[in-house]
Amino acid sequence: MTDQDRNQPTDGNTQKDPDEWVTGDETMTGAQASYLRTLSDEAGETMDESLTKAEASKKIDELQERTGRGRDH
Repeated sequence: MTDQDRNQPTDGNTQKDPDEWVTGDETMTGAQASYLRTLSDEAGETMDESLTKAEASKKIDELQERTGRGRDH
């Protein structure tokens, strides 16, 4: 087994549910805030600055769906 093989997820699931994140209750990251601000502006919504990392992730997913951003074409 190579080092690269050891670093690959074994279950094929590379995304974890934000509700299961160990740090999900921490303040959202700067990158999340920046992207969420962009998405919120495009969706005509006011951004909630008090979201946690997990909440911000879910909101980003929601707004990406609504705005069509972040999708592979």
